[in-house]
Amino acid sequence: MTNTVKIDTATDVVDFLKTQHQRIRDLFGEVSSSTGSQREQAFFELRRLLAVHETAEEEIVHPIAKDEIPNGEAIVNARLKEEHAAKEVLAELEKLDVDSTEFETKFRTFRKDVLAHAESEEDKEFGRLADRLDDDRLNRMRQAVEFAESIAPTRPHAGVESPTANILAGPFAAMLDRARDAIAKPRS
Repeated sequence: MTNTVKIDTATDVVDFLKTQHQRIRDLFGEVSSSTGSQREQAFFELRRLLAVHETAEEEIVHPIAKDEIPNGEAIVNARLKEEHAAKEVLAELEKLDVDSTEFETKFRTFRKDVLAHAESEEDKEFGRLADRLDDDRLNRMRQAVEFAESIAPTRPHAGVESPTANILAGPFAAMLDRARDAIAKPRS
């Protein structure tokens, strides 16, 4: 398993994020179907991908969606509430033994909620952005998302769901997260 998700950079932001959503679905399956060190490694990768993915959406995609799609503010605010709740649960899951009953129970609910969130983003936000923005802007957004992910925190930080909060807290949190990841990385 790798810690990064390489995606064809010829895709626009919508395809890029949908491809990441598919990788997230796959990682949920890997965590659910494994135990021990394999589960620990899959969860490590899932946690990291969710953290960088959500940060980039919060910094790049959601602000544009608020401005560009009809009822954008309400749609984005609903997604931000879901992301905040997911970050809180993800932080709780991080502290548990991946083979414990408590982890299993919380993880099942977490999986259901995150997948419903991804489906809502794809249906209510991403598709509408694709309809309203030209190819050039969608491609530039993909590049911005890739850059945001490259410097984003790799662990959940509930309460940091706005572009401003991410910009202010993000670099410091990312530095600490990446150091913690290097120390605590599961053995393959």
